[in-house]
Amino acid sequence: MKNTRTLLTTCLLACLTFFAFAQSVTPVKWAYKTVKVNDSVAELQFTATIEPNWHLYAQKPGQGQIEQPLVFNFTKSPKYERIGKVSEPTPQSDYDDLLDAHSNFFSKQVTFKQRVKVKDDLPFTVQGKLEGQACIEGRCTPIEEKFSFDLKDFHPAKIAVLEEEPAEADEPESKEVTETPTGQVAPVADATPADKGEESLLKYFLMAVLGGLAGLLMPCVFPMIPMTVSFFSKDGHAGKRNAMLYGFFIILIFVIFGLVLSLIFGADLGNVLSTHWIPNILFAVIFFIFALSLLGYFEITLPSSWVNGSAKRQNAGSVAGIFFMALTLVLVSFSCTLPIAGAVALNAAGGSFLKPVIGMLGFSLGIAVPFTIFALFPGMLQKLPKSGGWMNTLKVILAFVELAFALKFINVPDQTYHWRILDREVYLSLWIVLFSLLGFYLLGKIKFPHDDDYPVQKSWFRFLLSVAVFSFVVYMVPGLFGAPLKAISGWLPPMTTQDFDVSAIVRSELAANGGGGQGSTYQMTEDPMYADKLEIPFGIKGYFDYDQALRVAKKEGKPVFLDFTGHGCTNCRNVENAVWIDPEVRRIFAEEVIVCTMYADDKVIPLPDNEKGKLTDADGDPITMLGAKNRYIEQTKYHENSQPCYFVVDPDGNILSGPTYYERDVDAYVKFLRKGIDAYKAMKIDE
Repeated sequence: MKNTRTLLTTCLLACLTFFAFAQSVTPVKWAYKTVKVNDSVAELQFTATIEPNWHLYAQKPGQGQIEQPLVFNFTKSPKYERIGKVSEPTPQSDYDDLLDAHSNFFSKQVTFKQRVKVKDDLPFTVQGKLEGQACIEGRCTPIEEKFSFDLKDFHPAKIAVLEEEPAEADEPESKEVTETPTGQVAPVADATPADKGEESLLKYFLMAVLGGLAGLLMPCVFPMIPMTVSFFSKDGHAGKRNAMLYGFFIILIFVIFGLVLSLIFGADLGNVLSTHWIPNILFAVIFFIFALSLLGYFEITLPSSWVNGSAKRQNAGSVAGIFFMALTLVLVSFSCTLPIAGAVALNAAGGSFLKPVIGMLGFSLGIAVPFTIFALFPGMLQKLPKSGGWMNTLKVILAFVELAFALKFINVPDQTYHWRILDREVYLSLWIVLFSLLGFYLLGKIKFPHDDDYPVQKSWFRFLLSVAVFSFVVYMVPGLFGAPLKAISGWLPPMTTQDFDVSAIVRSELAANGGGGQGSTYQMTEDPMYADKLEIPFGIKGYFDYDQALRVAKKEGKPVFLDFTGHGCTNCRNVENAVWIDPEVRRIFAEEVIVCTMYADDKVIPLPDNEKGKLTDADGDPITMLGAKNRYIEQTKYHENSQPCYFVVDPDGNILSGPTYYERDVDAYVKFLRKGIDAYKAMKIDE
């Protein structure tokens, strides 16, 4: 009987192992080819073939900038020079409920192109590594692959180097094409924007228009409406024509500004924004300076010679004079409108090449169209509100909003680089203080340099707005004690950065008194490695190193729960918030398994010196970082490469149950855990 059970258990484990192997996914397959443009320029083409229902994130992250964008890293060499950056077709864009933002991605097949200037007549190889992320139905897998292009038969001395940007048209048949042995490249269909992507740009455009209308109401712009209208209305029909030209020139000036932004930064700005601390801190400082300017502590002004020079040219001919009138308005209004226009421009980060242009078009329409309408229909001026303190009130409100946005920019590198400056309660405390100050300002208890002394108690709008602001403050206060605040959770640091969590304390006390969960009575056999930099949510106790977890499991005679996760894995957080908080799941984690959380995307924590180089990745490079080790274990031992991904294994690392992925049903999750635990108990009985 004992031998029979042993045989059945062995067969079960073999089947589970085979199933795990079958679940190993390679959702994106890459092929590379080299197109010879001329004797000194080569075009490197990266073609990604994506499995059905999977999507590959683009180089330009979406609005939330949470997904991991595609990055091409080239090994530097004196034998070639890159011309521009890696180009990609316009990605699809869709609203992701999990990310609470629009994400940019590709499906089916896509080709990326990079032109290089060849500097050597002898054959050589262009090498590098690409990194990204692909997702399907709530689970994601990192994309990492080394690429190599063989360049030969180039003669750079024979022809001048082309400096044009890569063309999107098909290459003539006469061009030489060499193909790497990775695989055959299939024809690629032209990529077109998805309906959702167009909807996203439309929403951005409409938000930019609203920004322009807000700029129109600024103190340095609004009073100019009657003066401008009276100037054009005195010339009858010609005045109306000139008014339309005036509005057109305002739009033209702002659109040119957006075009300059695109030419300087291009679509690659979004990738830099999402992957490096320097632009995030820079934008935070810019927003902070803008906010102080709007509060009235100082003005951001252009040199007076620019304004005076433009004003002098207003009479230099009809059309030219109108153009310089529009330019004068833009320059004079610079101190008021720049903080708003700057916010519109910075929010174009991560969009297409045209996004800054679209943003400036919308912003300028919000300013220019009202000017033009009032010039065409002067009688409407009587319906406008009089200039007054309400305009400065609007400036101050926008200043507080920009201060809140500045914290968001700091939060991005703070989480990525483990700075831990803005933990969740610190972030919330700053927001609570900022919006409380705004509420007191609206009630007239705080005044700033440009505020008028007028009876604010007569302003019913300010009163109602202060009620809304203080209600928002009250909503945020429970977050200081661990409340999830789902309505704004996408703007906040993750719960794992919360130092003071009342709900976790209550659960621990309940556990200590037999109420279930994982409490203070659970004593860990060993001090977890890397616990100074990593933690498991909700106070769950466990380990972060695979070898240590298996070692502890052997000592305690328990199976191991493997949690392959990531710092930037939103789906992982959703599973944790939906399932791990359940008392029965927490009891299992505390009493029946050893929890091992393995961050597969960590790029900061190094391995101990005695472990560095013991393992090598698929390319033969030594593994020196914890994240690389975790990915290696997941891919080679368990034939998986997605997060979230969960297993229950025995102390030797053999699979007992799993994998399971994006499972938010508590009963199904408990069943998965129970299956692995029961299989382990059956093994123990047979021994």
